[in-house]
Amino acid sequence: MDYKELYSAWRDNKYFDEATRVELREIEKDEKEIEDRFYKDLEFGTAGLRGKLGAGTNRMNMYIVSRATQGLADFISEHGKSYMDRGVAIAYDCRHFSKEFAKRAALVLAGNNIKAYLFESLRPTPVLSFAIGHLNTASGIVVTASHNPKEYNGYKAYWEDGAQIGQEHADAITEKILSIKNFEDVKIMEESEALEKGLLNIIGSEIDDVYISKVKALALREDIAKDIKIIYTPLNGTGNVLVRRVLRERGFTNVTVVPEQENPDPDFTTAPFPNPEDQRAFHYAERLGEKIGAELLLATDPDCDRLAIMVRNSEGKYISFNGNQTGAILVKYIVETKHELGVLPNNGFIVKSIVTGDLAKAIAEKYKVKTYETLTGFKNICGKANELEKDGAYEFVFGYEESIGYVTGNFVRDKDGVISSMMLCEAAAYYKKQGKDLTEILEDIYKEFGYYREKQISLVLEGIEGSRRIKRMMEVYREDYPTEINGVKLVSTIDYKTGKELNLVTGEVSKTDIPASNVLKFTLVDGCWYAVRPSGTEPKIKLYIYSKAKTSSEAEYKIAKIQEVVLSKLQSVE
Repeated sequence: MDYKELYSAWRDNKYFDEATRVELREIEKDEKEIEDRFYKDLEFGTAGLRGKLGAGTNRMNMYIVSRATQGLADFISEHGKSYMDRGVAIAYDCRHFSKEFAKRAALVLAGNNIKAYLFESLRPTPVLSFAIGHLNTASGIVVTASHNPKEYNGYKAYWEDGAQIGQEHADAITEKILSIKNFEDVKIMEESEALEKGLLNIIGSEIDDVYISKVKALALREDIAKDIKIIYTPLNGTGNVLVRRVLRERGFTNVTVVPEQENPDPDFTTAPFPNPEDQRAFHYAERLGEKIGAELLLATDPDCDRLAIMVRNSEGKYISFNGNQTGAILVKYIVETKHELGVLPNNGFIVKSIVTGDLAKAIAEKYKVKTYETLTGFKNICGKANELEKDGAYEFVFGYEESIGYVTGNFVRDKDGVISSMMLCEAAAYYKKQGKDLTEILEDIYKEFGYYREKQISLVLEGIEGSRRIKRMMEVYREDYPTEINGVKLVSTIDYKTGKELNLVTGEVSKTDIPASNVLKFTLVDGCWYAVRPSGTEPKIKLYIYSKAKTSSEAEYKIAKIQEVVLSKLQSVE
């Protein structure tokens, strides 16, 4: 069916509830809106589902969630009764309909005789990852749209190792979803029956208690300045309870929460774009910090899997750290402390994404800790950790990516804002006792390893035409890219879609050991590099630029020149 026929089918079919059909009748004269809602199915991939809330096949709603869960249920059932009995852990965030979507997922699983463990109230995403391992479930679901605006929601699926599903499983589940031709074929059990049969199980604080005990066990030092003044904002999301708890139980006595952003708010009234990567999200925290003289500002995103920071420098000004810089601080603190305490494993490794900078890698190499690279996303970072740890030959130390996601320890296989908050506060408190703030520590790192700079630029191109233009940009740039920027020649290119790396000096072509993905990476002879990729979850094409130089100003200059040339080339594609 084309989008008009699908629209009519939804609008006129009494299987869909009255509110859905009313919503659709209200747009019957808006051709563009009808097309956008029905021109495709909301795609299920390694990032699960994510889209705007509303009626339609290209929207997040109860029916799309039900069908996706039926596909997951069919996939689990193929693995046999033991997987069905182990069941699925389910968590959700503060967004509109998150609780309802999570309960519907549980009841679809119950309708397929698969046990569901549903959290009693909202939880950070990393707690879901932990619950999978703790309860030994076969799978997991978290209903969240992470840092997207209030109009969005999403659905992420996990497998038994506690990491988000990889491409192979995503493809298999997608096949199951696409085989469901009628929404009426989705099996749903009544809540009372599911509870009575033990197919719906409500879980709560008992999981939190074990999780928090394991987080605290990651602590490395006690002799630190625990009176450091900290401002924390959960950005009206899920982090408030557990971040505050772990900091309190670790003895941090000067933690103040931004009152306007303390409690869950699905409308994100104080932060319409609740992404802590965006410095605007720190407006309330910065204002409160100046009032009470806070030394460190923390912000977790709404599902509390990512962490951003601002640090007060010696001049009293708050400095924003990006993900590469925070990652470098954490790697330095964790690796150096473990080395000093004699607990750094000889076979230790860190994992970062291919679009994350190389500064933390340089720090790790100093202590003979190996760095591995993966595609973007913690499903890949933690998937690599699982792979390397499988036979005990290697020991995971740290994983991170530039988009402010970090994790240490092996009981959570996803980025974790609770763990990261505790470790970052511990690092800041340790260095404070040494007489330095984190801006000074970062400067020390640059002086030792070189001035690394980075910049990420996102071109937002929404709708059908935006999607098509992003595709054209990638196709054109893949074949026609600058071979020289500001007099500096290109030395190598990597096309992760074909898995081929081309050395432009020797002409040699080699294969990468990273799975296929629509990402292009270009390295210049002076060590600067950049990468281009379409976002997997948002209508964006992203440009990542990295430089290294002997001075800060030189590194910034190199960034500006690469940006000028590459952005101009991309934007010339109509």
